[in-house]
Amino acid sequence: MLSVCHLYPDLLNLYGDRGNVIAFLQRCRWRDIPVQLIELNAGESIDFNRVDFLFLGGGSDREQNLMAADLEKHKESLREAIEDGLVVLSICGGYQLLGQYYRTPRGEEIPGLGILDHYTVAGEKRLIGNVAIEMNLDGQSIKATGFENHGGQTYLGSVEPLGKVLAGYGNNGKDGTEGARYKNVFCSYLHGPLLPKNHQFTDYLIKLALQRRGIDKQLTPLDDSFEKSANNTMLNRLLK
Repeated sequence: MLSVCHLYPDLLNLYGDRGNVIAFLQRCRWRDIPVQLIELNAGESIDFNRVDFLFLGGGSDREQNLMAADLEKHKESLREAIEDGLVVLSICGGYQLLGQYYRTPRGEEIPGLGILDHYTVAGEKRLIGNVAIEMNLDGQSIKATGFENHGGQTYLGSVEPLGKVLAGYGNNGKDGTEGARYKNVFCSYLHGPLLPKNHQFTDYLIKLALQRRGIDKQLTPLDDSFEKSANNTMLNRLLK
């Protein structure tokens, strides 16, 4: 059975981010893959080594600061699980939290967890709108869509970007990158939520989670005609 952990679902759920967990669970269930959901709230403990897929969403600055203080207690166990192949999807504020620091408009540096090599600085304007990116999943190039709304601008160090911006702003509106990737950790600014809009990405994460559990199998094909049509409609609108 796959174990899915949703971190702080009561506080970090901007722009329908919970839909990422729903999509992951449902695409497993449609294939009769046993899956269970664990919702971890502040003050609770968990063994990340027993988790196959971890989701961390976005929230307001106040909520993110509260969660950062709580997650700091789990930092080393989370780092160990990530190095061991834990599959993670982290969106917006959760993405920033995994990095080195966030620099406020006043120049104050708020430490992140320091698990990934990126940092974020407050920009002069918010980066808002629909986004299209191109990313490589298992040797296959796919185009994904989503919606971004962030004031922070993120710059990558040694980690790879999740994808290349085709339309929209991405990490900072300057270098053409969107998100970050390290081992089986995938970070992005794309809300929407991301996974229901991009079924290929969802299935890739399921495949990685199964492999972490020692199961190497081909996923049963699903009827994704609706998802493909919706994705193509947005891509045509953004890339025309």
